[in-house]
Amino acid sequence: MDKQTRNAMAARVARDIPEGAYVNLGIGLPTRIANYLPADKEVILHSENGLLGMGPSPAPGEEDPELINAGKELVTLLPGGSYFHHADSFTMMRGGHLDICVMGAYQVSAAGDLANWSTGAEDAIPAVGGALDLAIGARKVYVMMDYLTKTGECKLVEQCSYPLTGLACVSRIYSDMAILDITPDGPQVLELCPGLTFDALQALTPIRLLQSDLIPA
Repeated sequence: MDKQTRNAMAARVARDIPEGAYVNLGIGLPTRIANYLPADKEVILHSENGLLGMGPSPAPGEEDPELINAGKELVTLLPGGSYFHHADSFTMMRGGHLDICVMGAYQVSAAGDLANWSTGAEDAIPAVGGALDLAIGARKVYVMMDYLTKTGECKLVEQCSYPLTGLACVSRIYSDMAILDITPDGPQVLELCPGLTFDALQALTPIRLLQSDLIPA
């Protein structure tokens, strides 16, 4: 089995973002998506520090140290883009003006609950940022994550044991092993990485998975 690389995961998410969507890319792995959006598709990227109309990472030598996203990564601004106070940015998030946000996760529950800002460890530094606002404000919440932790535990669980970011907010999971929709009946597998079978994925997962018609029996 060949797990999807992080760049391959980002490219796969980019394929599912529709023309004209207003999208927030969370700190970390989701920011890579910007580099895989086709130039002929208009997708308006938002950052909670006060940017609308972000482009991909700058080419070497074209960096602007004052143009960064919420994760302090250097970005570009497309024609027609703008920057503004972060209070206005959070108003956009809370007001339901974003079509999609893509965030990382420590855990996602079978019902779509999201835990992504703290593991609860004593030495952990909480970093909630705009995650709470995005989880309840965006029309769809996509998660990009490794399917398993470094110790081999599945991040898709019956109930989250870490502090919650939002309840029943996750629409879809893009992982290095599979893509799953969160449905009223439970997580449904839409795609599997090459060489992985549905039964093998189920064996790694502590909850029951549903098999879509797109997955061979």
